[in-house]
Amino acid sequence: MTRTLITGGLVITAADEVHADVLIEHGRIAALAAPGTHEWTADRVIDAAQKYVIPGGVDAHTHMEMPFGGTYASDTFETGTRAAAWGGTTTIIDFAIQNRGHSLREGLDTWHAKADGKCAIDYAFHMILSDVNEHVLKEMDLLVGEGVSSFKLFTAYPGVFFSDDGQILRAMQKAATNGGLIMTHAENGLAIDVLVEQALARGETDPRYHGEVRKALLEAEATHRVIKLAQVAGAPVYVVHVSAQEAVAELTRARDADLPVFGETCPQYLFLSTDNLAEPDFEGAKYVCSTPLRPREHQAALWRGLRTNDLQVVSTDHCPFCFVGQKELGRGDFSKIPNGMPGVENRMDLLHQAVVDGHLTRRRWIEIACATPARMFGLYGRKGTIAPGADADVVIYDPHAEQVLSAATHHMNVDYSAYEGKRVTGRVETVLSRGEFVIEQREFTGHAGHGAYTPRSTCQYLG
Repeated sequence: MTRTLITGGLVITAADEVHADVLIEHGRIAALAAPGTHEWTADRVIDAAQKYVIPGGVDAHTHMEMPFGGTYASDTFETGTRAAAWGGTTTIIDFAIQNRGHSLREGLDTWHAKADGKCAIDYAFHMILSDVNEHVLKEMDLLVGEGVSSFKLFTAYPGVFFSDDGQILRAMQKAATNGGLIMTHAENGLAIDVLVEQALARGETDPRYHGEVRKALLEAEATHRVIKLAQVAGAPVYVVHVSAQEAVAELTRARDADLPVFGETCPQYLFLSTDNLAEPDFEGAKYVCSTPLRPREHQAALWRGLRTNDLQVVSTDHCPFCFVGQKELGRGDFSKIPNGMPGVENRMDLLHQAVVDGHLTRRRWIEIACATPARMFGLYGRKGTIAPGADADVVIYDPHAEQVLSAATHHMNVDYSAYEGKRVTGRVETVLSRGEFVIEQREFTGHAGHGAYTPRSTCQYLG
């Protein structure tokens, strides 16, 4: 195993910014020291002068190869993790799915088979619960013991993933005893289905109606409801892909009351809006995801929530479908457009742009993209920071380089970019995963199978 020395860079973590040399040995961070104070020998030296040295990103919400609406997300674990590395992300947590009538174990085994030997970076799994029953509740204990310590339930998608309040309560009660964390997709799916039916009956079939029927109030109502169910169960709850200012208000109220309630948002809600859903000639279909994009005025509440820590994490909900042949399944009926957008390659750069624009500090950038997702899902210490003993998941980031986001240059396996033509300042230059080069001076040098499955402990915010 080689020794690598990174010299001359500004090391940024959630806690600190310091000019330091970083020594990597046996795939781990061995030491940090003020520049020039140690005469370390190394097989490889990386000059990071004028660059940031940051922890590899942790994207806690991806859906590689996810089946949805008669098709599959277009990124495989191989293509998706390669694209993640290009964007400075070195760990993903993907969602294994329990099918109705089947066990959690079957779902988890299926996802292991998809990912094993395919990933360029490290990965872990959450578990989607589609069928909460006594057998499943017992399996939850086993999975927590094996390092799958978070479970997602849906108040949306009746007939597919939907769980009723009783099932959600039972899962939360189980999590309260085994240390698991319940994640919720919070939208009132039963009410949304009524509004979808009514919109289609009126001939409102274009993509923009996807956003209109999935009302912000129905996100807020479901967010309020899952918080109350978690209170009854004495359990924590983590609300995924928060998009509406009314939902942020529910999280803020709960956190002001010192409840163990957490929230995540995604770049699409911070940078895109219903203006995109309304793009003509069916182009709006590219932006169909759930929760949906909101009117631009919701963005201020999301940025404020990130600054005040009422929202703690920015993940991508990366679930790409090609415009040609996949999004087109919904021509003439917005409800048949596969729900999901690409983004795993863009998250770190977009959030750095938020630093440039004054929305976030540099340390907060690293906190919401690296450290907090690692802590939230039991990976911190190994992932999410640059400190002795941590995995050497390190990104050399050029804060001055400019780039234009485009499908012509991205590495995600999808035929459009949600941010086509957007100019951003900042770009990944070199990426190490456990001390091995994955991206070296803007060249991919990694390989499928380097990425290792990484079992997780329980949420590190809970005593």
